[in-house]
Amino acid sequence: MKIIFNPKVDKYIIDGCMRCKYGATPQCKINNWREEIEMLRQIVLDTGLKEEIKWSVPVYTYNGKNIVIVNVLKNSANIGFFKGALLKDIHKILQQQGNIQSARLIKFTQTAEIENLKEILKSYIKEAISIEKSGQKFEFKKNPEPIPDELKNVFENDLEYKRAFNELTPGRQRSFIIHFSQPKQEKTKYERIEKCRNQIMNGLGFNERKKIKCES
Repeated sequence: MKIIFNPKVDKYIIDGCMRCKYGATPQCKINNWREEIEMLRQIVLDTGLKEEIKWSVPVYTYNGKNIVIVNVLKNSANIGFFKGALLKDIHKILQQQGNIQSARLIKFTQTAEIENLKEILKSYIKEAISIEKSGQKFEFKKNPEPIPDELKNVFENDLEYKRAFNELTPGRQRSFIIHFSQPKQEKTKYERIEKCRNQIMNGLGFNERKKIKCES
């Protein structure tokens, strides 16, 4: 099997996601986790997935479908499974982040941890590929909160905003809907919607706003 390295991921490993002012500087979080990310990258590529960049971070796909994501936070290097909730997780290593329903995450703080789980990670990735091949879907719980009229109005005039919002996980969408719906005054609702635009365009949830400043 021929492994194809995406040069855009090479750039991510060197400069970071470039979504904040610390990109390509010594303060970028990627500098703390470069070796761990390289190891995770190689493990994923060994399973035959295609390497891409989405949301400014490495995403690995099968026939155009997202399978896993590799990225960094302030305190860890991570591999995430888009349909992680469907995995058997016999080793009990997957974590749920907040109220995100489908995705599951594994955090690493040193290369030795990754090396110890190398074969297990490959088995999890292969299971995730099998799930995608089978067409199995995750049943999301429906959003109990209605989309406010003010947000609908914004979507009519800003299709990029609408697209970015629809690409968020249901949990992230719900947190924004609650935030936008709270004010009684229409003006305040619109102000909140506009204030969160950049956050939503970056694929972040309401409680992840600090990531734009690289403080997470």
